[in-house]
Amino acid sequence: MSDHRVLRDSALTALAPLIWGSTYLVTTELLPPDRPLLAATVRALPAGLILLAGGRKLPRGSWWWRAAVLGLLNIGAFFYLLFLAAYHLPGGVAALVMAVQPTIVLGLSALLLKARITPAHTVACALGILGVGLLALTSHAALDAVGVGAGLLGAVSMASGIVLTKRWGRPPGVGLLTFTGWQLTFGGLFLLPVTLVAEGLPGAVDGRNAVGFGYLGIVGALFAYTMWFRGVERLPALAVSMLGFASPLAATALGYLVLGETLSPAQLAGSLLVVCAVVLVRPRTAGEGPGAGPSGPPPRRVRMISRAS
Repeated sequence: MSDHRVLRDSALTALAPLIWGSTYLVTTELLPPDRPLLAATVRALPAGLILLAGGRKLPRGSWWWRAAVLGLLNIGAFFYLLFLAAYHLPGGVAALVMAVQPTIVLGLSALLLKARITPAHTVACALGILGVGLLALTSHAALDAVGVGAGLLGAVSMASGIVLTKRWGRPPGVGLLTFTGWQLTFGGLFLLPVTLVAEGLPGAVDGRNAVGFGYLGIVGALFAYTMWFRGVERLPALAVSMLGFASPLAATALGYLVLGETLSPAQLAGSLLVVCAVVLVRPRTAGEGPGAGPSGPPPRRVRMISRAS
């Protein structure tokens, strides 16, 4: 893997968490209050159906249940828990709670992908959590048991989805957009009946709400998840997870630019630590020695060549 390709893949993958960092702002400023299930469903299902209609290909065999599991972990459960945390916690605190995700990815990669854990991996996870902590824990930050629990479960859900996506890969002949559509559709279908029973539909949706839902569905789901799953395929699992730290960076920057929040020296230091953590586990080129993170099985093309030889 060349330096240019690594840089390009990392930059494109980082677009997803950068976009997701705006979720907290959009949720609190544009969406109807106290409707996390509705927000999660509208974000996932329309985007999934658009991609499904474009791909015109359904799962086959074991990929029915695999796509359902990935849709639940990466989309359905994660979206709901993300919005629940966003409604119950300040954006920075929610990001801090979910910053344990790379550590979970590290453990699951060792268990399911047989990846080797190095001291650099452990240090990077610690730096990332510390950096997000400095970004998020301001003097007026409030904790809520429901929000904290939702954030932790959301981190477990997404971490499991990343590792299983890396382990199972993508079925031959299925494009990335179609694969993304399967997961968004399954996730949305899991959420839909729960949303109708638990929350129902709002009495009215104004233009502000429509803009928020449209942004989360088209930009935050269809585009962002396509870039994310592309990165999961091409980069080591831990490196992808560490790029997720771009989300609290984006949330902090938007708070500063849009809501007029101030950045303290501690928050600036936290930003630097997060960047250091990402750099520490960046994917290595072939001449640089061991890879930077758990990468799972080799790409499908390589496995096929090995079988033929």
